[in-house]
Amino acid sequence: MLAKGITLRALELFEAIARTGTVADGARAVGLSLPAASQQLSNLEASLGTAVFDRAHRPLGLTPAGRILLHRAEAALSQIRQAQAELTVLDIAHLKSLRLGVIDDFDAEITPNLVIALAKNLRNCDFRLTTAPSHDLTAMMAARTLDLAVAAAPQDALAGIREHPLLRDPYLIAVPRGFVLPKGRELDALRALPLLRYDRAQFMGRQIEAHLARHRISLPDRFEIDSNQSIMALVASGAGFSITTPLALLRARAFLDEVDIHPLPLAAMSRTISLFAPADQRDDVATEIARTLRATMAARLIAPVQGLAPWLGDSFAVIPA
Repeated sequence: MLAKGITLRALELFEAIARTGTVADGARAVGLSLPAASQQLSNLEASLGTAVFDRAHRPLGLTPAGRILLHRAEAALSQIRQAQAELTVLDIAHLKSLRLGVIDDFDAEITPNLVIALAKNLRNCDFRLTTAPSHDLTAMMAARTLDLAVAAAPQDALAGIREHPLLRDPYLIAVPRGFVLPKGRELDALRALPLLRYDRAQFMGRQIEAHLARHRISLPDRFEIDSNQSIMALVASGAGFSITTPLALLRARAFLDEVDIHPLPLAAMSRTISLFAPADQRDDVATEIARTLRATMAARLIAPVQGLAPWLGDSFAVIPA
């Protein structure tokens, strides 16, 4: 049996404090008061018989024991969250047909789990799945060739479409491993590399270009690519830098050993991944699928990205209903 103080809530709190660097921020992330969080942390350390945080530093640093615990706790909590998502029962058995579109950024981590959950609950339903970039999916929603779509939210609202926000996906900088970005002079350093632009037909490409224009930043227009994998391969090879997002990085895991990531050296910017449904149809199906997606994203996306870039904090997060 686990010692009394080693509870799921205590491990969730420990993980949140390790991510945010303070007890107060960790408590806020898991919905505890500061006194309750302090007591949970004390109970955890008492049960383990060792300190997990070095309190002599701000933000809080992990002790050697804390690093071991974090490695195991993250893995255990991820498995529990994934089980919770897989056990979610969708109230959609009444559907006779469903045409669903899902952003291609979800291909590796989210779509397979969603399809499994749907297959378990759609016993007598004609099901069609389309994976594509966001601009294609929203166009299909506007044309009513899809019933539901998971995509990045466009700048302008879609007429006659209801939006269920799911995930906040902030922009960051990806550079070749070892490329130095001096604090306060990041943009000057980046001018030594070409910007590997996302295709401006994509929402990401247009959003990035608009943000650069707002800050009156002009960069040479040598590369424009519609493949996230190709962009990250080029960054890893030293050919340039990219303005990208955590979700896009996860799709390109194979290249991440040769890439360093940094905060965007401009005003913060993010995209929102949402579930879209016609406003004139029953909302229960969209609500059920959005609930499943949030649980799966919490299990499959948040912890891995926090391991890559703990400084992101809560800027990369599931958006509650």
